[in-house]
Amino acid sequence: MINHKEHFELVKQAQLGDKECLNRLAEAARVHLREYVLRLTLQEDLTQDIVQESILEMFKVFVKLKKAEKFWAWLDGIAFNKIRSHYGRQWRHKTISLSDIGSEIATEENHSALADMVNQELKQIVLKSMRELSPRHRAILTMRCYRQMPYSEIAELIGCTEFGAQSLFYRAKKALAKKLSGHGLGKGYLLTALVLFGKLTATTEATAANVTVTAATLKVGTAATLAAIATSKTAVVSLVTAGVIAGGTVAVTQGIVKVDNKPQTTEAQTLINTPNHNQTSIDTEQCWYFFPEGVGRPVMMRLLKFNDSGENAYCQYLQNQGANYYYDKNTIYINNSRMYSPELSVARLPTDSKDLSQFISHVEGKPADMEYVSSKRKGLLVISKRSNEHGNRIWRIDRHFNVLEEEYFQFNWPESARIVDNRDLMHKRGWTYFRIAGHINGKKVTGTGRMPFVYAASKRYGPWLKLQFGDGSKIVDTGKKARVFDKNSNVIARYEAGSFFEGLGQPWMGLHTIDTVRRDAAEKQVWFETKDIPKDSKTEVVLTNEQTKLVYTIDMEADVIEKITLSADDSSEGELRFSYLQDIDDIGDEFTPPRTASYRSLQQQNPPGVLWLVKLINNSW
Repeated sequence: MINHKEHFELVKQAQLGDKECLNRLAEAARVHLREYVLRLTLQEDLTQDIVQESILEMFKVFVKLKKAEKFWAWLDGIAFNKIRSHYGRQWRHKTISLSDIGSEIATEENHSALADMVNQELKQIVLKSMRELSPRHRAILTMRCYRQMPYSEIAELIGCTEFGAQSLFYRAKKALAKKLSGHGLGKGYLLTALVLFGKLTATTEATAANVTVTAATLKVGTAATLAAIATSKTAVVSLVTAGVIAGGTVAVTQGIVKVDNKPQTTEAQTLINTPNHNQTSIDTEQCWYFFPEGVGRPVMMRLLKFNDSGENAYCQYLQNQGANYYYDKNTIYINNSRMYSPELSVARLPTDSKDLSQFISHVEGKPADMEYVSSKRKGLLVISKRSNEHGNRIWRIDRHFNVLEEEYFQFNWPESARIVDNRDLMHKRGWTYFRIAGHINGKKVTGTGRMPFVYAASKRYGPWLKLQFGDGSKIVDTGKKARVFDKNSNVIARYEAGSFFEGLGQPWMGLHTIDTVRRDAAEKQVWFETKDIPKDSKTEVVLTNEQTKLVYTIDMEADVIEKITLSADDSSEGELRFSYLQDIDDIGDEFTPPRTASYRSLQQQNPPGVLWLVKLINNSW
């Protein structure tokens, strides 16, 4: 059995160039890694290959190790990365072949005595159950149970937060318990199975004798337990993409519907929900907000709701970087529209500024019930818990760059769930081109643009806009810069990129268009009014700024602006109509992205926000 502390001096001497110490260290590393790698791979040949590759890697980068006491954790990291690289896509989604179970484990002479003592049927069940787990579940069980690694070190090694590591460990335990149960072993065998597996995969009888797994090791914090429950197959998940919690088209038309699945009974059963939904029998709900690029940028969200007793789960929603999902009665609906509130209240975010929140409250005539989070960090993760009595209370704040890769931020519905894709062609594609046609004060207006519908598409197919007027003037927003040109092509106004999408739909940011428009108005303290037109699945949003009025007609199901009508007291008026392309084949040069030269001499002006449309009708650039 290796005494790791005694090897610190050996590491130091080896780094100073002592070859004998380096060779002794390499031998100790082989013993150390063999047991660790075998538990993760369950394949003797693969274990030998990875151990050898890890030792070679150790030799190559040995001089880069800064602290001798970190040697063993550093070595584990090398091996872990090679294992993860080997499995590739299998690391998350697939299981290993079940052929020759047990043939590669415990075949050495020093295991023969142990094998004789263990009931062969029990041994085979444990080995088979462990082999059926995903590689990453086996990995975290090994780190926690046999390496006794704290969650902080596990998180650093696998590249997530400590909270994420706890959630992953909880799900790994539940997965193993389920495998054991499927092979006839009850819930009480989990601890026994883990101890037995540790002994079967130990390098020597001496190390096997020292394998212990305590009940304390298996405990996970309440918050992490809830996170894991939220994505279990019996308590269907939901996530969301951009800054709102409201209800998608299906949510608005169907409301709250019972789901056949029942949530697992756990040591920390809690109810979960999101803001901006009618409070029926729901007592508590929880919503997760993730800002990969920081506040004011795209936001992903997820929602899970239970009834008062916790016996029946209610409809779940997911809006992630790829699409908008709604789950009901073992059916997954993929929809065009983002979620929005059935009563058409404005979506709120925990990161809303005080001025924004107060103005929306003033317009709607009711106070905000969500606590404020001031963090501006990238990778911000905020968990909000809502109750009838206390409103939205911030439950947890974290920083998490890899949350979209974590299992608890993936959809994980039952494999038997039916999928119904309600999206049109452009939403399935994830982006489209659009045209603008109309007039402003008698002058013809034409335009083209490109709009991503989801965050994943926005990196490659970013938004841009071109507007041309009858007198030769034009507006251009390239995604990198925004300019206004007069009829002689002289730049008369210079703004930051994206300025001319303010007050328009921005679905890739994660909010429904109706909320984008109203929140953009609130940012500039522009009064707004919302009018529902249910028979046409349309909604009007009326913005009033001094003597100017803007009326938006929004298609709620397609989640796009249909038209904007502009008027002012001085008889100025106009209308812009938007049309979106389902098919983008053979479009020619009409949708060539715009380019603008650099005008460094012209100082960039303050962003006009939604008021650029007011400037447009008043010609006040």
